[in-house]
Amino acid sequence: MTTAAPQQQAPEKKKFEFPSAFTILFFLTVIAVLCTWWVSAGSYSKVEYNEGASDLVVTAPSGETSDMPATQETLDQLGVPINIDSFTGGDITKPVSIPGTYEHVDPHHAGFMDIPLSMVHGTIEGVDIIVFILVLGGLIGVVRATGAFESGLFALTKKTKGREFILVAAVSILMVMGGSFCGLEEEAVAFYPILAPIFISLGFDAIVVVGSVFLAGSIGSAFSTINPFSVIIASNSAGIKFTEGIGWRAAGAVVGAIVVITYLYWYAKKIKKDPSASIAYEDREKFNAQWQLDTAEEDIRSFDLKQKVILILFAAAFPIMVWGVMSQGWWFPTMAASFLIITIIIMILSLFGKHKLSEGEVVEAFSQGASEMVGVALIIGLARGINLVLNEGMISDTMLDAATRLVSGMHGPVFILMLMVVFFFLGFVVPSSSGLAVLAMPIIAPLADSVGIPRFIAVSAYNWGQYAMLFIAPTGLVMATLQMLHIKYSHWLKFVWPMVVFMFVFGGAMLVAQVLIYS
Repeated sequence: MTTAAPQQQAPEKKKFEFPSAFTILFFLTVIAVLCTWWVSAGSYSKVEYNEGASDLVVTAPSGETSDMPATQETLDQLGVPINIDSFTGGDITKPVSIPGTYEHVDPHHAGFMDIPLSMVHGTIEGVDIIVFILVLGGLIGVVRATGAFESGLFALTKKTKGREFILVAAVSILMVMGGSFCGLEEEAVAFYPILAPIFISLGFDAIVVVGSVFLAGSIGSAFSTINPFSVIIASNSAGIKFTEGIGWRAAGAVVGAIVVITYLYWYAKKIKKDPSASIAYEDREKFNAQWQLDTAEEDIRSFDLKQKVILILFAAAFPIMVWGVMSQGWWFPTMAASFLIITIIIMILSLFGKHKLSEGEVVEAFSQGASEMVGVALIIGLARGINLVLNEGMISDTMLDAATRLVSGMHGPVFILMLMVVFFFLGFVVPSSSGLAVLAMPIIAPLADSVGIPRFIAVSAYNWGQYAMLFIAPTGLVMATLQMLHIKYSHWLKFVWPMVVFMFVFGGAMLVAQVLIYS
């Protein structure tokens, strides 16, 4: 009697894994270098204000410069639709494109060595935000070492039992307002370390954290009302007052806030019911390992006055930062310094009283916290390196010139919708809202005049088109955010694509309505 040979199991197929943020940005850098060979180099003449000499400096595509009087007559002569006060008052500090001056120039081909050099130079260019992120990481590390986080979170989870989403909604509303009023985006990275542990303790995942901060803030910036870094500088560059069209943008911000909160509520309710429904479920262990805190019952018993003071100081750092950005003109060096002051105070407090730490333990906690942010800091440098390759290859202006030629023969609703699409793709090449404004709006504004569309509608198309891209653009802030919270880019795309569709459908409908009413 013979026995059948045991069946061999088929080898398990390897599941495709989406590349990490570092790999994606590396390949985009290579593509950017290749584009400098594929796309013709060209440039508009640029004008900027020289504060030292109190005159305007015009730089031709060839690189030749000429000084001109800083007067409105000069700008009118150049065809730049901007009030001279925007230059002399400091509202516009970057070079502005001069309409009708685009010229092809000699190729600026990037080579093999430009790939690593762009990464290095991009990191150097982003040193201000990188230092801020490292200081933030150090602050988080010190506060964690004191044990204040655990005790505070334990109390919070008990008080919010059954009403957990209220906090998500509150954060989302604040971020929409921050984005709309002052462009609170890059600075928002400071909120992840405080919100991630809280949201984990309330039963949410990393997607909810990013959705309530990055996505909500970006929705607010897309529907900017008085954001100086997008709608104000874009309106100045278009030669109009930023108040034109503000009612439409404010209404859009309200609708956008309702949509993003509703979307987050639907998603949060789904994962509360079934945690495995989380889009980022496979990476939950990495996320929890970095951000989850021990909130066991015994921790609350050791919550002494010193820990309460430390937690208050830590929490106070964030409204102080917002106040500084909105009213004092702070930028990343000043924000980093303010965080560092609070860190030093907390470090000193941790050396005394109950559960005191040694000087070595405090320094180690700071170093460990900062080291956890190194990957995030490098991502920012890589993203900026891509922009450097495109700018130094002188192909950004070529793309803008091609885009304006594409829409120049169109009229009415078709023109404004295509303009939104143009700004969507330009948002990938120039992920800076202020940078794209001074590059494109002086060119687009007269184009809108030629087809009988008010310039404020073109400003809205710029806002809504660019930010639909910035929800997903690897060259923008999103990759650093995802790296910080261990979210795969593919998972983020799966979550955020409905909001991109919303921006196009709702934003497009608003643009068409404005064209039909005002043209």
